Amino acid sequence: MNTLFEHIIGFLAAFFFFDLSFGMLENTSLPFIVVWLIIGAIYLTFRFGFINVRVFRHAFDILIGKYKTPQDKGEISSFQSLTTALSATVGLGNIAGVAIAISVGGPGATFWMIVAGFFGMSVKFSEATLAQIYRQTRPDGKIMGGGMQYLSKGLEAKGYLKLGKVLAIAFAIFTIGGSLGAGNVFQASQVMGALTPYVPTLQTNPIIFGLVLGGIIGFVIIGGLKRIATTAAKIVPFMAIVYLTISLWIIGVHASEIPNAVMLIVSEAFNPTAATGGAIGVILVGFQRAVFSSEAGIGSAAIVHATATVKYPVRQGFVALYEPFIDTIVICTITALVIILTGVYDPNGAYQELIAANQGAALTSAAHASVVWWFPWVLNVVIVLFAFSTMIAWSYYGERSWTYLFGERYTLLYKLIFIGFTILASLTSAKILLDFSDLLLLAMALPNLIGIYILRGDIAKELKSYMAKLKSGELEKERIKE
Repeated sequence: MNTLFEHIIGFLAAFFFFDLSFGMLENTSLPFIVVWLIIGAIYLTFRFGFINVRVFRHAFDILIGKYKTPQDKGEISSFQSLTTALSATVGLGNIAGVAIAISVGGPGATFWMIVAGFFGMSVKFSEATLAQIYRQTRPDGKIMGGGMQYLSKGLEAKGYLKLGKVLAIAFAIFTIGGSLGAGNVFQASQVMGALTPYVPTLQTNPIIFGLVLGGIIGFVIIGGLKRIATTAAKIVPFMAIVYLTISLWIIGVHASEIPNAVMLIVSEAFNPTAATGGAIGVILVGFQRAVFSSEAGIGSAAIVHATATVKYPVRQGFVALYEPFIDTIVICTITALVIILTGVYDPNGAYQELIAANQGAALTSAAHASVVWWFPWVLNVVIVLFAFSTMIAWSYYGERSWTYLFGERYTLLYKLIFIGFTILASLTSAKILLDFSDLLLLAMALPNLIGIYILRGDIAKELKSYMAKLKSGELEKERIKE
């Protein structure tokens, strides 16, 4: 059996380095790994009986602490785990990526983006549940969990020792690369690009930006998980509320046009204009946007969900369902409505140069400015917060992966390297590094979904046991009454 799975991995890895280009949209192709993620998300949704719908309300009760028990063990609360995970996914993709998706695929891409987010909820449930099942508490009290653990320990328990070790090491390496590039350099360079027009000093002395941001990042991440989680728990709700408030204001100004916009989204999803490349092209653009935004299937968020203080593994899996819901179904959809209602996505309109250059953040900024002139200033603040929160969350993902490979004694070295890359981002565009790190980030899905598929029986067993206890009323007796 080991040989069979090794052949499967080799086959998939070979295909990973090629794009599935269907020639439907100009300059648009779909990486094989995105198809791999989509198929996995749909399969897991059916495998677990649409768990993303069945426990949605119960998950909220867990999130607000209704089911705390004296036996709960972990480092941080379920809410802190969720906000830390969200701080990694709710970022510039929600602002820039959505605008680009609609300008390329048309309004119909929004519909398929929502569909992909819906199926992605089941993947997040699976990742977080496995992270809890196979997490390990180290001698220093810190928890090691996530893809590295359930790939190595989980597959070893199934008799695939060598396969699990290879997949776990590959996952850890991919995560470190993704954390330094997409989770650090890309975020820092985008913030600098957004601030430079408003802070002229950065044009001549960019190192100032790097040193200041690096110093702030260092203060948070050197403080460890608790400081990262506390910071994320404060920043994520604030930045989300600010962004959603100004976006809902814009939607409110165009309230009378909302029905037409919704009809346009649905009609274009199934019968798009020729310019968008046909129905298949629009589906691919929408799904790809959702995959990149929520990171469902990548396995990154499982690293922090493993640290949540819960008694039953599936409880944190239920909480993790909210990630794609908040990130993709709520925030990305609201951004899409802003873009559509203001009409800035029109390739023949006033912003065709921004569309041609794929300047998504600038396009969203233009949409905000079309209603209130100073909204782009607020948007810049949000961009800074989005990027900062993403960086501190990904620093933890990278640090745990680094520790898995090299041990706890070298943790500080990784953090210093991470800070160094933040400073480096102010001095160079590092395009080659960014392209390579994006590849590594997506590559995480390859070993991650193989592991989830092999271990799906463990998830089903935990879920069946928990649901039986919930139905019998046993869980009500366990919880702490407040």
